[in-house]
Amino acid sequence: MFHIIERYMNLLTKEDVQKFAIKNNVNLSEEELEFTYLFVKKNWRNILGNPNGFQLERYKDKFTEENFQKINRLIHEYRIKYQSFL
Repeated sequence: MFHIIERYMNLLTKEDVQKFAIKNNVNLSEEELEFTYLFVKKNWRNILGNPNGFQLERYKDKFTEENFQKINRLIHEYRIKYQSFL
């Protein structure tokens, strides 16, 4: 499973992140999009390796309050949905 995720992450584009955000009703500014894209590309292995250790609150200042709340809900939903695979 890890290799599938790794391949996907290697091909991930900023546009993919934007499409995912829009699909989930998160309207990222250009700065928020840039931060999110670079953060995910750089840290996805650590996040998947220790999903409960990831603390979005550390990055609260990188997002508007509305987007922070929406992203926090998405992370919670996806943790529940995919917990058994991690």
